[in-house]
Amino acid sequence: MTTTSTTSTTSDPTMEAIGAAVAEGQAGEAEAARRKLLDLWSAIGVTGDPLHRCTLAHHLADLHEDPAQALAWDVRALDAADAVTEQRLKEHHAGLHIAAFYPSLHLNLADGYRRLGSFDAAAEHIDAARGHTPDLPRDAYGDFLRTAVEQVAEAITRRDTTRRPSAPGPTA
Repeated sequence: MTTTSTTSTTSDPTMEAIGAAVAEGQAGEAEAARRKLLDLWSAIGVTGDPLHRCTLAHHLADLHEDPAQALAWDVRALDAADAVTEQRLKEHHAGLHIAAFYPSLHLNLADGYRRLGSFDAAAEHIDAARGHTPDLPRDAYGDFLRTAVEQVAEAITRRDTTRRPSAPGPTA
């Protein structure tokens, strides 16, 4: 899910603030990025714009080293995605489709459950991620996610709970 790195159709200060915080986290300032995203979450609220909630929760999960904390945010991201409409997404960026969010969202859930040793739940979400991979673009991002889905699937089969080197976010 890369909604913060695409060109917007309209100006959206909340998405811009999420993008800035994500960039800060990617630059190694995970704690500062987490604080900013948590402040934004408080402002958005649990009933706020589903696109804002989905994007923020998805990226905030990546900023947690603890897989349980990350998983809580990944669940919030998937719940919010279910409420995002195609119309709302088109208002943000004409080229995006909500279906393309689901491979990444389910991948993250599968990886989180796997890291916690909940292999049955992990397998359900990796199957869901695989089911949505046809919705991914045929580009470097889509290839990255398809590879990650297979890596997590293999780790589930091995009952491996170690963090994968290609996982986003801070390293423990």
